[in-house]
Amino acid sequence: MRYVLDTNVVAALMKGDPTVVSRLRAANKTAVYLPQPVAAEIAFGLARLPSSRRRARLDEAWRALSAEIPRLPWTDEVSEAFGRIKAALERNGRPLDDFDVAIAAHAVAQGASLVTFNGRHMGRIPTLSLEDWSEPAG
Repeated sequence: MRYVLDTNVVAALMKGDPTVVSRLRAANKTAVYLPQPVAAEIAFGLARLPSSRRRARLDEAWRALSAEIPRLPWTDEVSEAFGRIKAALERNGRPLDDFDVAIAAHAVAQGASLVTFNGRHMGRIPTLSLEDWSEPAG
């Protein structure tokens, strides 16, 4: 199984959430990826924080995490998946934010499961496989 991490999961990893850290450690390290839109959202979140010990801890956690988990580039396949997903959501009257669609498109293009805490929201995308790491593996 291949996994693409959503922003909320990366934020939990940066904060050291023990359940999410355990799930990541149990996964095959060569099968876990960060899509570029998640990197952008994390960069934005960090940039808007005032200088503080908290920001320094999160910056350090982000550098460590991003050094270990490979990035997924935005390819033509991702662009095509983005277009299909966004059009289908709009046709159904249930659009999502472009960043959410972009993150989902990376997972779809890779044939991977999106690891997210927001399954209800991302579950609007019928072609997207979801996994929630907020609970221990059973």
